[in-house]
Amino acid sequence: MRNVIELRRPPGSIPIEEIKLNAKSRDDTPALLIGLQAIYMDEAARAELFALLDEHILPDRRRDTGRPGMDLWSILVMGVLKQGLRCDWDRLQDQADSHAKIRQMLGHGIFDESEYEIQTIRDNVELMTPELLREVGQLIARTDAKLSGKKRGAALVGRCDSFVVETNVHHPTDFNLLLDSVRCLVRETARACGEVGVPGWRQWRHHRRKAMQLYCRVSGWKRRKSSPEDVRAQLAASRKIADKAQASLATLRAGGDCPASALDEIDRLLCHARRFADQIERRVLRGETIPHGEKVFSIFEEHTRWISKGKAGKTVEPGVSLRDQIVFKIVADSLY
Repeated sequence: MRNVIELRRPPGSIPIEEIKLNAKSRDDTPALLIGLQAIYMDEAARAELFALLDEHILPDRRRDTGRPGMDLWSILVMGVLKQGLRCDWDRLQDQADSHAKIRQMLGHGIFDESEYEIQTIRDNVELMTPELLREVGQLIARTDAKLSGKKRGAALVGRCDSFVVETNVHHPTDFNLLLDSVRCLVRETARACGEVGVPGWRQWRHHRRKAMQLYCRVSGWKRRKSSPEDVRAQLAASRKIADKAQASLATLRAGGDCPASALDEIDRLLCHARRFADQIERRVLRGETIPHGEKVFSIFEEHTRWISKGKAGKTVEPGVSLRDQIVFKIVADSLY
């Protein structure tokens, strides 16, 4: 036997609609409880919610016989808390036994010292299947849209704080990224050619040292310690190495003995070398501005982005950022 909600309110208990919750709290628990309270106070949404729970939670069991089990409202509260807090069963049990606001939401009074068994919580909350939670989420979204006063078909906008997950990369410049591409391209091409016996890369260490020497000559470009001729010399040497690697790559592919992973790595480095050489020529020699969307900030962690959040003492952060604004566009038919 299972009730929708405990009909007889224990002494000292507070009606759910009168529970005072801190709307300014930045913790997850008050936000979840506020959402549950809002859907409980909407009579139409509450009736639809209880009908949904009654339909999916053990629909083949009789409701008028047997021992009284956990009511549907308590199952819903614990299920939403477990999903929203992403907690394990032990933390959920501790919250249900110790958190005053959660116990009020579950219908316990101030004189009620009863505690939940972890197996009881698990057996009941596991009845809320992923499909049921998905339908409950859609119902809550529709209810929140009506409560917020959104018009038909309007977008729901939510904001969240974001942070940058910094990647392990050096400060990127056009010149050192070109150097990274060329030296790695020389190394990987020479390794692949040596394994299958393709000639032409006996002096690969010399090519790598020459690329480093040319980089040292142009690295002082911003301080006017190098000339445009030094930049042209580096670009010419880099493109010569790229052309040689392109020819070796075609030979390796024709032979069929080189692993596909090595061929893909050479092709990736070759594309980077040509990209950075072209961008240096456009920016340094022609005075063009490279669009931000064309820039790559690391050949080792290509997902790295150039993020500027205006923090004091940290102008830019190379890494990956969460989106500052999440916009939810819900179709009108799903809201009403």
